[in-house]
Order: sequence, then structure tokens, then C-alpha cells
Amino acid sequence: MAITFHDYYQTLGVARDASEDEIKKAYRKLARQYHPDVNPRNKSAEEKFKEISEAYEALSDPEKRERYNQFDANWKYNANFTPPPDWGDGWENDGGDSFGSEEARRARGFSDFFKTLFGAGRRPRADSAAMRGQDIEAEIELDLEDAHHGARRAIAVQSLFPCPACRGRGVRENRLCPACGGAGIVARPKTLEVNIPAGVREGSVIRLVGQGEPGPGDAPAGDLLLRVRLGAHPVFKIMNNGDVYIDLPVAPWETALGARVNLPTLDGPVVMAIPAGAQGGQRLRLRGQGINRRNGARGDQYVRLKIVTPPNLTQRERVLFERLAVESRFNPRELMNGRAGNNGSGR
Repeated sequence: MAITFHDYYQTLGVARDASEDEIKKAYRKLARQYHPDVNPRNKSAEEKFKEISEAYEALSDPEKRERYNQFDANWKYNANFTPPPDWGDGWENDGGDSFGSEEARRARGFSDFFKTLFGAGRRPRADSAAMRGQDIEAEIELDLEDAHHGARRAIAVQSLFPCPACRGRGVRENRLCPACGGAGIVARPKTLEVNIPAGVREGSVIRLVGQGEPGPGDAPAGDLLLRVRLGAHPVFKIMNNGDVYIDLPVAPWETALGARVNLPTLDGPVVMAIPAGAQGGQRLRLRGQGINRRNGARGDQYVRLKIVTPPNLTQRERVLFERLAVESRFNPRELMNGRAGNNGSGR
């Protein structure tokens, strides 16, 4: 029987001298892209997932990789190869349908090339029980108050479980498992309660141990990594160092005469003093009124004064402003262009 050569390095897109870590990263990236649960009823993606799983099974095992490399140089220049009758003798074979790793069991069977080179079925490696499942990354959006005070949130995630019908083997009664289509895993929605620690920041990662992908056999599951994204706040602008900024509208007489005004903070309203003669755009600082930090300290709150002129003057207000214009000797343009004494009023 003629056997078609498979270039496993090309399948994973790695160099022939790639490290074990590089091979693992390349496989995980491709597996996420072509996984049957991500591409339902996509035959092309299904076949691609089978190819990359086979390639990973061969190259992730040092013994298999060495055997593959030994014959690669001779086989890759020939489209087909017919092995001798005793090819593959001496390789441990339990006659089963499990090829060791969880990834391999999702692959829906191996090619004749793989079976010829490595035998029809290898028992799991001795260290397979120690292999933990893959970590999963997701995003969680928080409002500023939850990030500051901490909270408890229920989140819904799409999680992968070993297929209960075939116990993660992908095969049932010597046939592809109809429940999982041979993938060995099924996706189900799951609700998790998440404790949000006080002081998380944009980009912080909350780790939920054991909530990632299931491990092979009795191996522990991976973790779920929730990357924090802070939603836009209608009042506060957020800085990653824990400081917050706010624009505070004030009336002209409040900055001229000074005033005490109510000011929102993350912990509720406070009374802040505006000094007499304050200017528009000036920043005032409230120490310790920013976001909680993980070390127990807090950031600061900065308040930028924004002078707002009354848009619709009453007759009385207009009279008062006209009187002020006559009485006041203040000229905001006095120093423009270095021309002292020119009030620019046209009067």
C-alpha cells in the first residue's frame, strides 16, 4: 500500500529545529482557529484540525519526533512510499483507539502515514497524567465603581468539557462519537461567580483556577484568565496609576469670590473649597480620593475648573453684569502682545 508523506513541520508552520515550546504555541494557535466547536459543520476546518492534531502528536513526543526526523529526509522527496510488511514492529500497541494526548483524541483518527510510522495505537506517555489542561483567556468589563470597591459578579462563559458520551476519547463502540463528532470535547455555557478584588486596573488579569480546558485523563484542568476592561465613565476619567480626573463646571462669581461646592467622588459627594481668584482650567487636587490600589494605598482626584457663563441672562442679571463691566478695571487682555495698558475693549 502506497503511503503519502506528511510534512508535519509545514503543517504547524514551524522550523525543523523549533523548540518544544514553539511547537506547542503553534499548535495551540492553530487548534483554536480550526477547532470543530469554533467551526461547526465546516468540513474543511475539521480536516485541518485533524492534520494539525496529527502533526502535534508526532512532534510533541521526543521519541516520535526523532523517529519522524530519521525518515523524513528520505520520504519527503517522494510523493508515496510503500513500507515493508514488518514496518513498525517493536512499537508498543494496545490495539485501542486512543493515541495518548487529549489533543490527539480530538483529531478523529490519524492518517495511514502516522499509523505506519508509529504504529496503530500508542499507550499514553507515562507523564500524560501530569499534563494540565490549556488555559483560556476571556475579557470582563467592569465599571469604575466595581474596580474601586471590589464586587462579586456572575459571568456566563462558553466552556469545554470532556464529552460524557465517549469520556473524551472521540470514539464510541469503534465509531466516531455522535455526541461530539469525534472531537472528544463538547462546549456548554457555564455561569461562574467571580470575586472582583478592590483596586483592579485596565488590563489586570483575574485567574480562576481550574476553570479552563479539561486536562487529559485525570490531569487537572487549566485556568480561566479574565482580562479586565474598564468601561467608560460618564463623570470620571481614569488613569492607570490610580488617579481620576473630573471637569467641574463653575460660575464666574464662584471663581472670582471663592466658594464651597458639592463635588462627586468615588466614595460619594464631598464639599470642596474653590479659592478666590481661581482660573478656568486650573486643577485642584484631592489627595487620597482616587482609586484603591492593591497595596492598600489610593490615588488622587484632580478637579479641573471649567467656567460656565449663564446662557440666558435675566434682565436683573444683565443690569448687574453691565454695572460690573463699568466698575471693574480688570482687563484679561492687558498683556497680549506685550502692549500694557491696551484694554482691547474698543471703548
